[in-house]
Amino acid sequence: MTRIVHLSDLHFGRDRAEAEPQLVEIVNDLAPDLVAVSGDFTQRARRGQFERASAFLEKLEPPVLSVPGNHDTPLDNLWVRLLRPWSRYRHAIDRKLEPMQRLPGAVIQGVNTVNRFSWQRGRISERTVAKVCDAFEDAGDRLRIVVLHHPLEHGPEVEKRLMRGARAALGRLQECGADVVLSGHLHHTITAPFQTAQGLLFVQAGTGLSTRLRGEPNTFNLVQGDRDGLRVQTFAATPGTGFALSREASFFRVSGKWTAPEGD
Repeated sequence: MTRIVHLSDLHFGRDRAEAEPQLVEIVNDLAPDLVAVSGDFTQRARRGQFERASAFLEKLEPPVLSVPGNHDTPLDNLWVRLLRPWSRYRHAIDRKLEPMQRLPGAVIQGVNTVNRFSWQRGRISERTVAKVCDAFEDAGDRLRIVVLHHPLEHGPEVEKRLMRGARAALGRLQECGADVVLSGHLHHTITAPFQTAQGLLFVQAGTGLSTRLRGEPNTFNLVQGDRDGLRVQTFAATPGTGFALSREASFFRVSGKWTAPEGD
């Protein structure tokens, strides 16, 4: 059984510093096979913010796979944003923007969905999706996971524009055998099959440390299981007691679709 902690939207520079040691402690205690971080390490992509993000990652004991978010390219320095948008991220977090990790029970492919020419809205190209599908070609019976910052689907309550290329990417990823998509960006937790691609499980993490809360406390997810069945546990920050399990959901693959048991 594969166990992956899914963090997102830490936003160092606008974070709850007092919650950082609690988050590090519980992630290390859970001892997952991998920690996947789906972007927005910083609030404004400043060097000091990246230094804090790097120090946070160094405290985590499991291996880490990361992708950038839209806040990880400078908004207030257009020269850097246009000519060297990833330089600070590469120096502090990972030289690879789309890393891939192979575990005994899973293949995890990172995707960079940030568009340097647009502050909020991301993009995912056909070429990028083809790269992900290629990574899964020899996955065999291992769980196939995609990690990206911008969601591939929005509910009616979301005012932000859906990432460019998202609908086409969602269909193609399902066709090539992807199982799970981990994303962030909206500071809101979702664990459910995609509405338009129920062969893919949509796991969206809330914000791990940011003060920019949108209707729920700071949270992260623990995803565990295999291609036949998955359990997603959400841990939420509780004042004075750190992070604790707040809810969980189980999903099983039935006729090629992820299905939650009745009453779950």
